[in-house]
Amino acid sequence: MPSLESLRFTNRFTRELPGDPEPHNARRQVRQACWSGVSPTPVAAPRLVAHAREVADLLDIEVTPENEQAFAEIFSGNRLLAGMEPFAMCYGGHQFGHWAGQLGDGRAINLGEVVNGRGEHWTLQLKGAGPTPYSRTADGLAVLRSSIREFLCSEAMHHLGVPTTRALSIVTTGESVVRDMFYDGHPRAEPGAVVCRVAPSFTRFGNFQIFTARQEIDQLRTLVDFTLRTDFPHLLPKAGQPSTEAYAAMFDEICQRTATMIVHWMRVGFVHGVMNTDNMSILGLTIDYGPYGWLENVDPDWTPNTTDAQGRRYRFVAQPQIGHWNLLQLANALVPVVGDPKPLETGLDAYVDRFQSGYRRMMADKLGIGLHDGLNAATGDDPLVADLWPLLAEANIDMTLFFRSLATIRGDSATPDDHASLLAAVSSGFYESEAGAAVDRAPVGEWLARYQARIHEEGVPDSVRGPRMNAVNPLYVPRNYLAQLAIDKAEAGDFTLVREMLEVSRRPYTEQPGREAFAAKRPEWARHRAGCSMLSCSS
Repeated sequence: MPSLESLRFTNRFTRELPGDPEPHNARRQVRQACWSGVSPTPVAAPRLVAHAREVADLLDIEVTPENEQAFAEIFSGNRLLAGMEPFAMCYGGHQFGHWAGQLGDGRAINLGEVVNGRGEHWTLQLKGAGPTPYSRTADGLAVLRSSIREFLCSEAMHHLGVPTTRALSIVTTGESVVRDMFYDGHPRAEPGAVVCRVAPSFTRFGNFQIFTARQEIDQLRTLVDFTLRTDFPHLLPKAGQPSTEAYAAMFDEICQRTATMIVHWMRVGFVHGVMNTDNMSILGLTIDYGPYGWLENVDPDWTPNTTDAQGRRYRFVAQPQIGHWNLLQLANALVPVVGDPKPLETGLDAYVDRFQSGYRRMMADKLGIGLHDGLNAATGDDPLVADLWPLLAEANIDMTLFFRSLATIRGDSATPDDHASLLAAVSSGFYESEAGAAVDRAPVGEWLARYQARIHEEGVPDSVRGPRMNAVNPLYVPRNYLAQLAIDKAEAGDFTLVREMLEVSRRPYTEQPGREAFAAKRPEWARHRAGCSMLSCSS
C-alpha cells in the first residue's frame, strides 16, 4: 500500500467550476459560485477511534501503528497533504417542503478529490471540521454521538447493499462542543469528533436549485455540464458535447437511481428522517446521516426526527412519495438548461415505474415467492403483501426479526403447520404492548398459514428458498439502541463497542456465533430513551 502522502489529488470540482472570490471565512451569502475555499479548524488532540479498512482500500492507503497518528492529524483537518484544496460547497434546498434559500456545507469541508490506482475518483469530506461561509449561526463542529451514528450507519448500509456514501474514519478532537440535544433549553458540553466521508461525488439536488432560484443560469449550465462530464460520462454524445438529450438522460438516471435507493431503504427498514432536497444525492446515494432510525416494531408512520414529530412528513411509509417530490424540485431547477420540461416529466414517470417494479421485486425476494417472475397477481400475491403490513403493525412485531424468521417456515411439507406452530416460528420478534394490554396475534397466524400454502404451491425447495431469503433479509442492522450503547461507552472513553458494531456490520446476512446480542430486538428500557426512539437534528 502507498503511504498517506502518496494520495493523488485531481480536484476537478474546484479547478473546473466557478469559486467564491472572497477569501475570508466569514458567514455570508455566496453568489455566482459553486464553492468557497476554506481550511479546517485545527483541533487540540486528534485521536483515531476507528476506521473502515474497506474504504482505506478504495483510496489505496493503509492504517498502521506507525502512521496512525499522522492519519488522525490528516483526517481531523489538522494537517493538509500536498494537493489538498479544501472547500465548502454552495447549495440551497427545500426543508420540510419549504424553500430555505442558501444552505451549503455549514460544517462539511471537502479536502479534495483523489484518484486511485484503478482510475476511480473519490472525494474526501470532513464533517465537523469547523465553520464555513455557509455555517449561518452554527459553529461547524460535530459531537461524538452523531459522528458515531454516521460512521457506523454509513458502513452498515454499504454492507447491507444499500447505495450510500462511505465513512473512512472517526477521530475525536480532544475538545468539547456545546449542544442542546432536543432544543429544550438544556445545553451541555459533549466530546467533539470528525468523520471523514467518502463518495464519488457529494453533489446534491440543492446545488442546482440555488442557481435557478437566484437566476444565475450561466453558473447553473456550467454545473450541469460538469456533472454530466464527471458523474455521467457514459451519457455524453460521441462528439463529447452536452446536449438536451444528454441532460434528459442524466435526469432520468438520477430518478432511477433515487428509486432504487429508496426501495433498499424500505427493504431494510431504514428511515432517513430528514429528506430535504439538500440531503438528496444526484448519484442516488444515502447521504447526511442525521436523525435517521431503523424500524423496530413495525410502524409505517414512524419518523425518528423530533422536528418532524407533528407533521411526520418524512415517516417511513412516505419516503417513496417524498423522493418523487424532491425529484420534481430538481426538475424545476433544470428547466432553464434543458428548455423543454417534457423530457424531465419522462424522468419523473421513470421514477414511479422503477420504484413500483423494484418494490414488487423486493417484496417477492423478502417473502421468497415468485423467485423467477416476482409477485404474481394470479396466485394472490398482491393481497398477501397488502394484508401483511397492517397485521405486523397491529401485532407489534419487530420488522427485521419477522422477515428473517420467515425463512424457517416449511414449504416442502405436504402437511401444513397449525397456527400456533407458525406463530412460534416468528415469536422472537413480538413486543409487548406499551400499556400492557393483550395483543391479538391470531390474524398473524392466519396470514402465516396463507403464506405457507403459497410457498408450498410454488414448489421451490426450502433448502433453496431459505438461503435466498436470508440474502435479502438481514439479521444484523445498527439498531438505534445498540448505537446508543456504543455512544454511552465511547463518551466514557471506551470505543470497543463502536469497533465491534463495525465488525458485525460487515456480515449482516450471516449468523455470527457469540454475537446474538446484536440481533436482539429493542429492550423495553429503550422504548422512549433519547437516542433510541427519537432524535433531533442537533449534532
